[in-house]
This record gives sequence, C-alpha cells and structure tokens, in this order.
Amino acid sequence: MDIENIRRLQEKPALFTPGDAQFWIDPYISRQLLKVHLDPSTDAASRSPETVRKTVDWISVTLGLKIQDDILDLGCGPGLYATLFAQQGLNVTGVDFSQNSFDYAIQKAWEDGLQITYRCENYLQLKDEAQYDAALLVYGDFCVLSPANRRQLFANIRRALKSGGHLVLDVSTPILRQRVGAKEHWYADHDGFWREDHHLVLERGISYDNDIHLDQYVIIDERGEICIYHHWFQDYTPERIRKEVETNGFNVESLWGDLAGTPYHPQSEWIGVVARKK
Repeated sequence: MDIENIRRLQEKPALFTPGDAQFWIDPYISRQLLKVHLDPSTDAASRSPETVRKTVDWISVTLGLKIQDDILDLGCGPGLYATLFAQQGLNVTGVDFSQNSFDYAIQKAWEDGLQITYRCENYLQLKDEAQYDAALLVYGDFCVLSPANRRQLFANIRRALKSGGHLVLDVSTPILRQRVGAKEHWYADHDGFWREDHHLVLERGISYDNDIHLDQYVIIDERGEICIYHHWFQDYTPERIRKEVETNGFNVESLWGDLAGTPYHPQSEWIGVVARKK
C-alpha cells in the first residue's frame, strides 16, 4: 500500500476537481445504487414513494399540466417520477446516465404498459429543441454540478422547452448540511456499496466558501489499489438560487420548502423552484 499517496489525499482538492471515476456508471456500484433507489426504507438515493407521489401530484396541479403535455425528467434514475407522470396521461421522456437505471426503467414501463421514452445519455449533452412543456430535475441533482456545467444545463433546458415552458427543480440549503454534518471516518467492508471484495473506505467531508462542500470517498481494495470518488454539493439560499435561475434565462415564479407544496421558511432544508422560460 502506498502510504505516501494516501498522505497526499489529505490535501484539499481544488473546487469541483473530479474524482478518478464516476460511481453512477461503474458496473458494480451502479447496481448497488439502483438497489438504494428502489429501497422504500431509505431516502439515500430517492425520496420515499409517498413523497414522490405527493411531488408528482403537486407539480401537475401547480403547472396546470394536461393530458398529452410533454414532460422531460432529467436524471430520471429508475423512473419513479416518470412512471407516475405517465399514469396521469402525460408524454414523458426520461434521461439518465446510468445504464442499470435505464434498463430497469424500460423494463418497468413495459410491465406497466406505459409509453415512456427513456434515453441513456448525459443531460449536459441534451440537444432537444422546443419539445417539452415542462422539465424536471429533482433531489438536488442540480447541486452536484460545477458552475460551468450548471450554465450548460440551463442552456440545454431552455432550448428543449417550448415557449413559456416550465422548469422545476430543488436545491439543498445550508440547514441540510448543518444537520447531516461532514463525513469523517473509515471502515472495512466486503460485498458493500463500493466493492464486492474486501476493501477499506475512507470518507472525508470538506467545506469551501460560498456553501460548497465535497464528500470524498477513498476506496482501497485488497490489492492496495486506490480509487477516489468526489461528490460535490452547492447549497443555496433563496436569493442565490433566484439569481442563478434568472441569470440563465428563466423567471422564478415561486419558491417553496420542497416540491410537495410546503411553504419555505428559514429552517427549510430544501428549496423547491418553479420557473418559466423567458
């Protein structure tokens, strides 16, 4: 084991430095991630089934969605939201980068007899034009992107929406980070989330200015090989998210404490955003 290399890992990475790999496309890790998405007893990857249903119902009512309206679900995962929107008679397109989630979503739609379009692609490379009445990006997906990637995503969504189309997203606040706290521990595992064989997991939470945080996971396998995963977060205040949304071509229509209609208050852990394309 290269101890010197491990020592260097204590150095603070530059903002939004990528890790060695993207865990959601790793063949083994993505299978574990899908299991977490589908586990109703945890909200580690997806919110509870009850919350997902409340969210879909609230968005449909708030946006005044009608049968045959076109919906874009970005980072759709295994299709939890897409399925419910399709059951309401909407035309749904789900986009996700994880092949395992993509395969599950397609199979589930077939079993349910639903006509949902799923595409396994990176939404930062979305090319659709004037096709959707609304776009959805839920559970803080927006928060993990670098500023440049956020700008690219805004541009992609604006192009994909019809005139006057809506964007709905949620972002975390510093209150959530205060409750969750910073990761700072290690453990040995086998057949766990990160690896199938014996391995060591070193977790470290690092805070930066402007409410930016990094969860760094260093995985050392039984051969001594090291792989680093970086999970970045940008937390928001209402003022910060409003400015960023409106700077990138949208008018913010309302801010909420979540995407199920809870009013925002200063102790909210999330901010739900309803915006319209300028």
